[in-house]
This record gives sequence, C-alpha cells and structure tokens, in this order.
Amino acid sequence: MIDIVHYRFEPGPLGIVLLASRGGALVRLDLIDDERDVAIRRDWRPDDGRLEHAAVQLREYFNGERTTFDLDLSLEGTPFQQKVWAALREIPYGETISYGDLAARLGRPGAARAVGNANGRNPVAIIVPCHRVIAAGGGLGGYSAGLERKRFLLDLEARVRAGRIAIAA
Repeated sequence: MIDIVHYRFEPGPLGIVLLASRGGALVRLDLIDDERDVAIRRDWRPDDGRLEHAAVQLREYFNGERTTFDLDLSLEGTPFQQKVWAALREIPYGETISYGDLAARLGRPGAARAVGNANGRNPVAIIVPCHRVIAAGGGLGGYSAGLERKRFLLDLEARVRAGRIAIAA
C-alpha cells in the first residue's frame, strides 16, 4: 500500500513554506512566494494535523529558539545524494563550509560540482541545512530558493549564535 502524502502551507519570514509528509515522515520542504507556484499532485491530501510538529519546529527556528530539528525524514535520492544530505546535517548551526571542503569530507576531493548538484536537490531545505554551504571564496554560491533567502538564513543563524535576538516569524 502506498502512503498518502499530506501537505500544508505555512507562512514565514521567507514567504510561504510547503511542508509535505508521507507516513509521518517529512519528504519535502519548499520555500515559495505563492501557493500557486507549486503543482500539488492529485493524490496529495491537505494536512490532517500530522505536520504540526514540523510547522512548530520551523517557527521556533525562525524565532531563534531552535538550532536543531527533531523530525522523521524520508528523503529519496541517489546514494551520493544521501551521503551529501547526511553530511549537511553535520554542519554546525551558524557555521558554513565550502562545496569543495564538503566534497573532501566525503572522500571525494574534486567533486565540488557534484556536491553542489546534490545540495540543490535537497528536498527539505532548512531541515537539512544546504544553505550552510558556500563558494570557496566565501561567496554565497547558489541556492534553489534564491540567494536572498540563503542570505537571510545565514544572517539569522549568525545573529542567534551571537546572542542577538532573532526576528519573530
């Protein structure tokens, strides 16, 4: 039997967040400008409450009250993508790493582009903190949800780490 995907839209300081879960595990988190930007599949169902835990943790993160997430995830990807996504979760809150350094950590020096591609396919942005990966020269690099959102997330984490009060969602 195929588990049904439940979804909900959650407002936040970066626009709207689409959360989706299957069998109680988060499978997707997208940062969007408008609910109409997302094609909801016909077999998806509106949230029946099971995504509340994820929504609460996300609000706490945006309020500067949470630095780690405690959510069940079910991420579909290649074995290499899975390794990259696992490595992303090891990057400490408020810190950054370059694509090349992350590739080296994975035992694949020279695979910075492949790491970047896997990073860009991360299905649960923020929860798996792909925004913490930057270009070798210290530039932001890319971000599928837009560089302004990446800058916001990095600035939020820097403010929280420095003990300054974060903005409220």
